[in-house]
Amino acid sequence: MDLGIKGRTALVCAASKGLGLGCAEALAAAGVNLVMNARGTEALEASAEHIRQEYAVEVITVAADVASEDGQKLLIETAGEVDILVNNAGGPPPGTWQDWQREDFIKALDANMLAPIALMRALVPGMMERGWGRVVNITSQSVRAPIAVLGLSNCARAGLTGYVAGTARQVAGKGVTINNLLPGIHATDRADSLDAAVVNAKGVTLEEARAERAAGIPAGRYGTRSEFGAACAFLCSQYAGFIVGQNLLIDGGATNITI
Repeated sequence: MDLGIKGRTALVCAASKGLGLGCAEALAAAGVNLVMNARGTEALEASAEHIRQEYAVEVITVAADVASEDGQKLLIETAGEVDILVNNAGGPPPGTWQDWQREDFIKALDANMLAPIALMRALVPGMMERGWGRVVNITSQSVRAPIAVLGLSNCARAGLTGYVAGTARQVAGKGVTINNLLPGIHATDRADSLDAAVVNAKGVTLEEARAERAAGIPAGRYGTRSEFGAACAFLCSQYAGFIVGQNLLIDGGATNITI
């Protein structure tokens, strides 16, 4: 299926692995040139070279911390007039409500709410002037059903969701859509980290921890980065112009809600 975005350019944050890499690969498969960001240079360069060889698109890399002001400035300067923005950042650590201090919440807000807002504020006006743009924010299923041990993530991502709900409806008339993708459990480093916490807490093996979590997903398994990336690419396509300010769950049915 031709998504109608060949030759456009996308900035994909936290794109060296996991869900960000899945999005970068799916966009590259659709012919989109990329500005790929991640904190670690080695993994970023390896993923970028893989995409260049596999999909024959242009790839620029920016090793920077998207949660920092310097990192955001560098990303904005490098991205220039991008058509697509995929906001993504690693989630804050799990814990309980008694574990977190003010500085923990500030770090979570910087990475998972304020950073994507800063990039949208910088890059969306240009999209509006050109009459076309797509923004996809990778948030979490916890936006729809909070997860107790991920309280920092719950707060930051819910705040971003509220911002998007109002902003998306203000820019849609200029041909720019902003939507959120809400992942459940996918086979990524983040899932490995959370599974390891279960191993430590319950004294089970990693395989047992994964099997227990997979059993709670109606699909019976973890998601894959390619499945997630395909959903992202569709929201960035020519066919998604009438999808505005939505929160799309990609969780294998794990979030038991009706709306």
